[in-house]
Amino acid sequence: MTISIKTADEIEKMRVAGRLGSEVLDYITPFIVPGITTAEIDRLCHEYMVNVQGTIPAPLNYCPPGYIPYPKSICTSVNNVICHGIPNDKPLKNGDVVNLDITVIKDGYHGDNSRMFMVGDNVASHAKRLSQITYDCMWIGIEQVKPGAHFGDIGAAIQKYAEKAGYSVVREFCGHGIGSVFHEEPQVLHYGKAGTGPVMQAGMIFTIEPMINAGKRDIKQMNDGWTIVTKDRSLSAQWEHTILVTETGYEVLTISNGSPAKPEKYLLG
Repeated sequence: MTISIKTADEIEKMRVAGRLGSEVLDYITPFIVPGITTAEIDRLCHEYMVNVQGTIPAPLNYCPPGYIPYPKSICTSVNNVICHGIPNDKPLKNGDVVNLDITVIKDGYHGDNSRMFMVGDNVASHAKRLSQITYDCMWIGIEQVKPGAHFGDIGAAIQKYAEKAGYSVVREFCGHGIGSVFHEEPQVLHYGKAGTGPVMQAGMIFTIEPMINAGKRDIKQMNDGWTIVTKDRSLSAQWEHTILVTETGYEVLTISNGSPAKPEKYLLG
């Protein structure tokens, strides 16, 4: 496994791409209300990326081996959809939860992040708790990042916290290295054993994006070839940031003015 070490120039381009990716989520936030369709959300994000930012939506026509080209510019995963939900014409309802996964390309480099959104004023407390625990999981994973740490430290910390909350961690999908290539080494698992896996070095850039299920971890792929749902139809949540390993720790690259703050304390203490 070869994990690329980014140059100072590449890191600066990743900072720009990361901020722009986060700013798409800032832009779309006021539109996430009951009655809007995920197709309309996709259209608004696409126009903002292309016409305002001058970025390229990385998911559009993305086609890894074994897949058909992804048909939209963002991923919209509602309720029991774990990831890769394709935007459609079904309106969001009061009480839904939705993950918006945004990746932009700017000057050849990718900025990849996602956030959970609560739709309307009637979201159940158990759905809010799942989202908060998942947000905690992402940050607990981020806190493991420093030169000399092992990638297994990230997954171990996330798994321990998620399972303490009574939830399960999706294992088939993971974080990934990123730069001029959308998905590169390493795979960043959200479960596992501390002290295992490759050793982190300054200049590595990758995503941490835990997918946490309220029920069991088992998944099912829908007939569209992309959408992944919980097999038991339980709720799922995901948060994602792109992270740089620095000489002393980490830097979150997907931060903008509207980014939710790092938790001052975690829900489970």
